[in-house]
Amino acid sequence: MTAVPLDLLSLTDIEAARELLTGVVETTPVIHSRPLSDITGVPSWLKCENQQRAGSYKVRGAYTRIARLSDDERKRGVVAASAGNHAQGVALAAKMLGASATVFMPEGAPLPKVTATRGYGAAIEYAGTSVDDALDAARQFADETGAVFIHPFDHPDIIAGQGTVGLEILEQLPETATIVTAVGGGGLVSGLAVAVKALRPEVRVIGVQASGAASFPASLAAGAPRKLERCSTIADGIAVLRPGELTFAHVSKLVDDVVTVTDEDLSAALLMLLERHKMVVEPAGAAGVAALMTGAAVPAEGGPVVAILSGGNVDPMLLLRVIEHGLTSAGRFLRLAVRCDDRPGELARLLGEIAEQRANVVDVAHSRQSPRLGFGEAEVALSVETRGPDHSAALISALRGAGYRVALLADATP
Repeated sequence: MTAVPLDLLSLTDIEAARELLTGVVETTPVIHSRPLSDITGVPSWLKCENQQRAGSYKVRGAYTRIARLSDDERKRGVVAASAGNHAQGVALAAKMLGASATVFMPEGAPLPKVTATRGYGAAIEYAGTSVDDALDAARQFADETGAVFIHPFDHPDIIAGQGTVGLEILEQLPETATIVTAVGGGGLVSGLAVAVKALRPEVRVIGVQASGAASFPASLAAGAPRKLERCSTIADGIAVLRPGELTFAHVSKLVDDVVTVTDEDLSAALLMLLERHKMVVEPAGAAGVAALMTGAAVPAEGGPVVAILSGGNVDPMLLLRVIEHGLTSAGRFLRLAVRCDDRPGELARLLGEIAEQRANVVDVAHSRQSPRLGFGEAEVALSVETRGPDHSAALISALRGAGYRVALLADATP
């Protein structure tokens, strides 16, 4: 990786932020994950920043930045841009420190994140369709009003605050050999790497991006930040088009690897965390777990690995769709189109065949009129829960053996 000639933060910076944040943020737990350990082959742990105040690690950096403003700067108010987690962190920090806050959010930002941000007292403005559009609007607002712009990742105070996560991990699990975390603009992974590499340089630090928003791999290959043309991912928390200059400098110098995962990988990880750990985590927050589950992130041999659950602010409607998508990806949820004769009792016979296979029908749509159907035919569209890929294959085989024409319907992506 090519070094960038910018001053990097030091351990002293992270420790100073830690002192500032004492009594303000939670020391979130590190819990053992047996399912993830079975997958990776090494002891695997979860750093639960989804249980942090305001639902993510973002309050660490936001509070550090705003607390270091002068009284005059705080009187002018602060402005930020975010898809949600930084927005909530800034709103909460500003409220605690007595500053007014305005937050620009992309159109279509998750409603729960908007509602929570407003609940902390911030004024909400919408701008564009991406975090980058919102950043431009926030900077313009700062120029016009004198409000202090609080960047979501590319500022030393932000990086220092986020880096306190690394200090906690090494204190809670001193034998840690690898840390894996989601990466959007790079604030968290930068601060984390500063702290960890200063104290334990042998510990591997791996960043994870959504494949539809992977700005760092291309930037690292080019030796400088490069902007993506577009982002497309369910992980709104890490959907950033371009790395920051300062964060790029830290990542290129200190981070061991940056890997990518698909939305399907994120869905499967979110589902595992929900089912096995009873953890509500947003798609971005599950990126580290997804990388370990797929093998995209390779932990150091033998030593414990810690995946940071960076946030838990997920839209319930998105969560429903992601759960269904995760079940589908795991072979536990099928959408079937079954052709049968259009005669009395045929639907009951079909459902009886499914019941014999011990599968659970979620919904049924029966159609007798379609250009695709021949005379005397009907089509039944079913959503069916199964126990896994083998059970799904057995169900389809049994239905075809009973004379039905069965087709898999494409699952709807979240």
